[in-house]
Amino acid sequence: MHITSRDHSLLRHARAVRDGKEDDLIFVEGLRLAEEALLSGLTIEAVVFSEQLARKEKAAEVITNLSTATTRAASVSEKLLESISYTKTPQGIVVLARRPEASKQRLEASLKPQSLLVVLHTINNPVNVGAILRTAEAAGVTGVITTVNTSDPFSPKSLRGAMGSAFRLPIWRGASFDEVVEWCQQHSISSLCADAGGPVSYLEVDWTQPNALILGPESTGFAPAELEVATKTVTIPMQGLVESLNVSVAAAIVLFEAARQRAKK
Repeated sequence: MHITSRDHSLLRHARAVRDGKEDDLIFVEGLRLAEEALLSGLTIEAVVFSEQLARKEKAAEVITNLSTATTRAASVSEKLLESISYTKTPQGIVVLARRPEASKQRLEASLKPQSLLVVLHTINNPVNVGAILRTAEAAGVTGVITTVNTSDPFSPKSLRGAMGSAFRLPIWRGASFDEVVEWCQQHSISSLCADAGGPVSYLEVDWTQPNALILGPESTGFAPAELEVATKTVTIPMQGLVESLNVSVAAAIVLFEAARQRAKK
C-alpha cells in the first residue's frame, strides 16, 4: 500500500503523543481499549491501524466506527505500526484521543451523600496506577484523586492496566496532599491513610460513610506529618514475616471490603 505524506505526518504525530509531547491528547493502543475510548465518549482525533487487523471481521467493525468518528485515519503495514507502538508486540491499532477532563470540578460534580474516593499519593508506577483504577471502578468507587508526582493515569502503561476505567471514573489530578485532606474536611469526608503501621484494622472501619482511602508510595510510605493531618490511619493485619503488600493488592483488599459493607447496607 502506498503511504502518503499525510500518513507519515500522522505517524510522527502519534509518536509525539506516545512520548508525552502532546499535553492535550492521549495514546490508546489495542482494539479493546480503542473501542472503550469510543464507547466512553472520548473525542477521537486520529486512528492508525494495520492492514492485517482490518481484515478481521470484529476488528473491521470497530475500525469503521472509529474512522467515522474522526477525519484522520490511516491503514499501514505491521512494520510501520510497530514504529509507533508502545508495546513490544504491536496491538494492530492506535488511537489518538482528546485527554479526558481531570479536575476538581469534575470530581465534585460526581459526589454522593456516601461517597467513596481513592487518593493515589505519589504512586509513580503507572502499572499500579492503572490496576488501582480498574479495581476502583469494579468496587464502585465514586472518584479518584491523584496527587502531584503520581504517575499520569492517562499514560499508555496506566491505560493498559486500567482497561477503560480511566475513561469512565471522575478523576482530579495534580492536587497536593494537604489540599486533598482539607478538601475532604470541607465535604465531610473522612481521610483514611492505608499504612502498614496503622492502629486501626480496615475491617473496623465503617465504609458505608463518606470516606477517602489514601494510598501512599510503597518505597517511603507516608510522612509522619501526613499521617497526623489525616482523619485516621488504617492497616491490613498480616501474618508471618510479611511487612507490606503491593499497593494495588492492598487497594483491592480494602475496596472490596468497602463494597461488601455497602452492598449489605
